[in-house]
Amino acid sequence: MILINLLPHREAARKLRRDIFNVSLAVSALVGGLMAGIIFLWFQAQIADQQGKNQMLQSEIKRFDEQIKDIAGLESEIAALRARQKAVEDLQADRNLPVHLLTEVVKQLPDGVYISSLKQEGQSVTLVGTAQSNERVSELLRNLGNNTPWFSKPELVEIVAGLVTLAPRDQRRVANFTIRVGLVRASEAEKSKAAASAASAAADTASAAVVPVAAASSPVKN
Repeated sequence: MILINLLPHREAARKLRRDIFNVSLAVSALVGGLMAGIIFLWFQAQIADQQGKNQMLQSEIKRFDEQIKDIAGLESEIAALRARQKAVEDLQADRNLPVHLLTEVVKQLPDGVYISSLKQEGQSVTLVGTAQSNERVSELLRNLGNNTPWFSKPELVEIVAGLVTLAPRDQRRVANFTIRVGLVRASEAEKSKAAASAASAAADTASAAVVPVAAASSPVKN
């Protein structure tokens, strides 16, 4: 017996495939939406966590800034205390500075040079005097610059030729000069003295260590 299917099976199969496609499309959209939501929530959680870390870092930075300000204040106080301490030490060390000034001026004066005025302003000393010649003034400048640790950077401000009357008929030409020289503080002068002493001791030790080579003696004839 032959069976003939008269139902619209092609339309039913086509409808079934369309329904399956729609269902799969809906399922895919739902899965995609869920995944997008999960990713969005994950990113939101990461952003919130990072914002929390940023806030914590900002609070720590503010705390460190306050500590830095405190440290800067302490450093300025320490610097001020050191400056006051140095000022007190300089005053303590400079008590005998006028004595050293007069003593060194007398020591470094060459023959034929006479000081008529001496004026100190801070660490600068102005010498006004008379010399028998310009060479004597040059020698005084060399002495003040090289032979004493108490003076530094001597400078010839002025030198003028003049006449000195020794007797009614005895007049001599002289050089009237003005010299400005820096006065070294006692602490620095003592350091210079110590360095010079150490250099001198080293030079003496080196010279003592050099043994002269003896000349070879000639053979003795019998």
